[in-house]
Amino acid sequence: MKMLPTVLANLFSKPVTRNYPTFVRDPFPNARGELVNDIDRCIFCGTCSRKCPSQCITVNKEGGQGIWSLEAYACVSCGICVMSCPVNSLSQKKTYRPVGTGRVTVTLTGKLPEKPAKKTEKPAGAKPAQPAQ
Repeated sequence: MKMLPTVLANLFSKPVTRNYPTFVRDPFPNARGELVNDIDRCIFCGTCSRKCPSQCITVNKEGGQGIWSLEAYACVSCGICVMSCPVNSLSQKKTYRPVGTGRVTVTLTGKLPEKPAKKTEKPAGAKPAQPAQ
């Protein structure tokens, strides 16, 4: 008898839940969603793959090309890779990855950055360094 008012209230009220794919809720402030890589800025250093706790990122340098891949559904969206990227090529959207029926691997290919030329000669007119006194 104590539950009868609760049962009747729930019976005649609208549902609290949402049908997710049809009705998507706005993301919370500072939400960490889908991981995105700006492949043109990436230097393929591999820091993101070493720091990732779920080991879902792999970086390969093969034949003048860099290959960056992400196992999307293994990612826990912690943001450690984003914080550790030295050139800020990784970012996270506020929205989550769309619903899928199978395992998804995101693979991006980019050009490796050129290494700067080594300095072998001093520029003309340069003075030798003075010892500190």
